[in-house]
Amino acid sequence: GMQIPFALLVDHLSLTMMLIITGVGALIHIYSIGYMHHDERVNSFFAQMNLFTFSMLLLVMGANYLVLFIGWEGVGLCSYLLIGFWFKNPAYNYAARKAFVMNRIGDLGFILGIILLFFTFKSVSFSEIFAQAGGFPAGTPVITLITILLLVGAVGKSAQIPLFTWLPDAMAGPTPVSALIHAATMVTAGVFLLIRCGYIFELSPVCLKIVIMFGGITALFAGSVGMVQLDLKKVIAYSTCSQLGFMVVACGLSAYDVALFHLAMH
Repeated sequence: GMQIPFALLVDHLSLTMMLIITGVGALIHIYSIGYMHHDERVNSFFAQMNLFTFSMLLLVMGANYLVLFIGWEGVGLCSYLLIGFWFKNPAYNYAARKAFVMNRIGDLGFILGIILLFFTFKSVSFSEIFAQAGGFPAGTPVITLITILLLVGAVGKSAQIPLFTWLPDAMAGPTPVSALIHAATMVTAGVFLLIRCGYIFELSPVCLKIVIMFGGITALFAGSVGMVQLDLKKVIAYSTCSQLGFMVVACGLSAYDVALFHLAMH
């Protein structure tokens, strides 16, 4: 009796994210025309960049956790392909593999969270889950477990401590890739997940404290490490990490509008 429609949801949150993805994406695509002009694999570069954009839009427009997850895995795959785009350099291949494996650790938590959501609510649609979630008292153990598993997914994708080390290495890919994926869109997917699942997180005060802790430590630590880096791309990577930490803290403080505003501005 498992009915999961391939449904899309366009609301204020997904519209804001769509504007960010397509707006920033368009500028970076235009810049890439000149930047990748002399590369022999320019066609596959643009194919992968467009597949990434498609996956990211699917992620933010999904009306249930499964559609969101399809987009979530799609951006992970494109990230792997694009970081290792210049695959003749072994160091770049290593960086791509590292990003892929670390993202899978977060994704495992996310999958388990979705399975637990289905067993608890008999649905994976946001509307049905949020409608039923109101009936649960705050601090219910199963809700706390679900939120912690979803948080593991967000920590992997948004490069929070301890799964943040892939982000500075991910700067191995071409510059437009670093700009689009590892500064503007993919790394914000974890923050988007926290904002989207705000209804459920509000029912677990314990998990909100954990969210604040993860975000706060990441913001402080990544900001400190960024100050002593010599490679400019690494400085930007750690800075991004630190800013994502601030967005996660905002989610933990239930200030989801502030988190989204900071995400758009950043």
